[in-house]
Amino acid sequence: MIEIDGSLGEGGGQIVRTAVALSAVTGKPVRITRIRQGRPKPGLAAQHARALKALAEICDARTSGATAGSPEIVFTPGKIRGGRYRIEIGTAGSVTLLIECLLPALLCADGPSSLQIQGGTDVQWSPAVDYFKNVFLPALSSFGARVSLEVLQRGYYPKGQGEVLLQVEPAKLKASYLASSDCCGEINGVSHCSNLPEHVAVRQAESAEQTLAQAGFSAQIYREALRLPSMGSGITLWSGYKGASCLGERGVPAEKVGRRAAKELIVELESPAAVDVHLADQLIPYLALAGGSYTVRDISLHAKTNIWTAAHFLDRKIEIKEEKGIFSIKSDF
Repeated sequence: MIEIDGSLGEGGGQIVRTAVALSAVTGKPVRITRIRQGRPKPGLAAQHARALKALAEICDARTSGATAGSPEIVFTPGKIRGGRYRIEIGTAGSVTLLIECLLPALLCADGPSSLQIQGGTDVQWSPAVDYFKNVFLPALSSFGARVSLEVLQRGYYPKGQGEVLLQVEPAKLKASYLASSDCCGEINGVSHCSNLPEHVAVRQAESAEQTLAQAGFSAQIYREALRLPSMGSGITLWSGYKGASCLGERGVPAEKVGRRAAKELIVELESPAAVDVHLADQLIPYLALAGGSYTVRDISLHAKTNIWTAAHFLDRKIEIKEEKGIFSIKSDF
């Protein structure tokens, strides 16, 4: 059984999600101890426990300790089964982080999968659903994955109640080599709000467009004002394998939200790297499984943690090299 200290590296839910995902794919049982030990509320959060339960159902796994607050889990995977699933995370737990945990296994399932997932689509400390759909999934398709995501309803913190439909075809992953030329010049985006005046979405978008224009970029940003069970706002921008998101906050002007997202994207677009810093860490499990390479302007702690975690399950070596301020991440045997 593989033993992993969950307090190392990033020390959060990332280790748990990556470890159990690769456990399911490789068939190797894993024990994770000292989970989120350094966090204000140590142990599994409720959404981590829900992700474990969902993955256990998909791969017929035996688990122990997979409950909220648990500092240790054991995950023993079985056969990965495709099919139709409905998963309710509860409140505003992130649907994208749950999908990150399930996706490697679903790509190795014995048949196609369709998952209807309820939770938070646009919440802090997780990829916004528009980023996931328009940046991460296109990058994942370069590895040979066939995955589609439909946003049925947005869900903001704290009520959540967002809903997405994820459809996955089993695939034999292939090595992917992402180059800076893969990043196109066109910038797209969506500025959205729910149960707020329509001008919130408009102001976010206009501020982002103006900030991008000052840096020499043009953008097409769709405005979306809705009436949903939850209230909130946000904006996501993307171009090729680079994106940026910002969520609205009480007391923060809509213009500032738009500027923040635009400035984050500008930093990425002005770099010759192939992917943004967030995508770089999200692709690590697939780099470990299939091989390939890409460049990024910086290496996050999440990326280092994912590389460390993947090494417990796979023989493929992932190397990081720096040249002229750009980092190359390469995976090979």
